[in-house]
Order: sequence, then C-alpha cells, then structure tokens
Amino acid sequence: MRSLAVIAALFLAILISGCGLLPEVKDETVGWSANKLYSEAKNAMSDNAYDKAIKYFEKLESRYPYGRFAQQAQIDIAYSYWKINEQASAVAACDRFIKLHPNHPNVDYVYYLRGLVNFNEDLGMMGQISQQDMTERDPKGARESFDSFRNLVTRFPDSKYTPDAILRMKYLVNALASLEVHVARYYMKRNAYVAAVNRAQFAVKTYPDAPAIEEALFIMVKAYDLLGMNDLRDDAERVMRKNYPNSVYYTRGLERQEPWWKLW
Repeated sequence: MRSLAVIAALFLAILISGCGLLPEVKDETVGWSANKLYSEAKNAMSDNAYDKAIKYFEKLESRYPYGRFAQQAQIDIAYSYWKINEQASAVAACDRFIKLHPNHPNVDYVYYLRGLVNFNEDLGMMGQISQQDMTERDPKGARESFDSFRNLVTRFPDSKYTPDAILRMKYLVNALASLEVHVARYYMKRNAYVAAVNRAQFAVKTYPDAPAIEEALFIMVKAYDLLGMNDLRDDAERVMRKNYPNSVYYTRGLERQEPWWKLW
C-alpha cells in the first residue's frame, strides 16, 4: 500500500510539472489601444467574422469601459449577435445599451435594430415557400418586433430609421392579422365554430385596418350561422357589408336562393 501511495504521488508530481511544459496561449490583444481593438473588430465584421468581432468588442469594453469606443462597441456587439442569429443575445445587448445610454445620439438605431432582431419575415412569403403550417408559428417575436418599432416611431419620429420602421409595422400588422384568420379558418374546418369566432373576432378588434379582416368577418358570419346565433350573424353581416360592399364573398350567392354565406 505504501508503494502504491508513492507511485501515485510521483505520477501526480509528473502531471503537475508537465503542465508547466505546455505552451502558454498568448493573448495577441495585450497592450492594444482602444482604437486598435475597435479597428480590428470592425475589420472582422467586414470579413463576416462576427464571432471574432464580438471577442474584440468585449475586450475593448472591459479594458476601456468609459470611452466612446466602448459605447459604440456595445452597439456593434448587438449587431454582430444579430448577424449570427443569436437573437436572445442581440436583444439583451440592445436592452442593455438602451438602459445604460437612453440619451445616446444613436439610441434610435438601437431601437430599430431591436425591431429587426425579432422581425419574422417567415410570417409572409417565406412561410408560404417553406409550407410551414401557420398555426404552428409563435407570433411572440413579431409582436415584440412591432413594439420595438413602435417605440422608435413614438420616441424618435424624425429619425432616419422611422420611415422603414413604419413600413415594417404595417407588414407585421397584416401578417399577424393573417395568422389569426388562418387559425380561425383552421377551426372552421374542424367544426370548432366558437373557437373560430373568437380568433376572427380578436383579429377584427386588434387589427381593424388589415386586409385579412374581410375574411375574418366572413368567418364570423358563417360560424354564427352554423351555431344558430342568427342575431349575431346578422350583426356581423351588417358590419361586413358596410366595410366591404363589394366583397368577393357575396358573388357566389347572386344566382341562388340561399344566403351567400351558406354557399361556402
């Protein structure tokens, strides 16, 4: 037993001494100025090496936390995380900058960037290409994107990013309304008429100016009719005829005796 203990001690000593033989990993950035760190980080961004850029920006911020380069580095970190699809890290970086520098000259851009991070184009054309079922998508990101753009538009109406933010907000409204209507249509196909009414009604109240509201009202008329709620059906139809007097949904009933909604 004593000899085993001696062998173990010798083995441990060899391991410890061997660690000293390993070459040290040198930090090439030691001694770099804030300007040097920032320049190298920007070069990395130009080369699409965003992981490398983030490391340089983080070193810059930790070594020179109070200079102008550190503030810009915080913005560039958020952008770099966005470019490598690290959405949570990008949002956290944006929120941190907004909290630390609410009056910074470029804080409007950070609000805009935060909206871009959560801007989910898959709700539109790309979703059709991928053929993903809209009922399986989480609209949380789209709503957060809308809120970020709304904060930008409200707080900085004269920002150069505001016009694009407004366009993206319109897109998001239409996309979210279409999502609700798609879900309502899904429930209609499964004879879940109460659920269909609820989703269609939510779309009408939340996104009253979206193009998808025409179909939402039609779904309400149809669902109320199938539920035997004639008064609610007639109310929904009055609203639909007032807002969409030339709706395509009316045309299929012109040559028949049945009400137009029974033909669908």
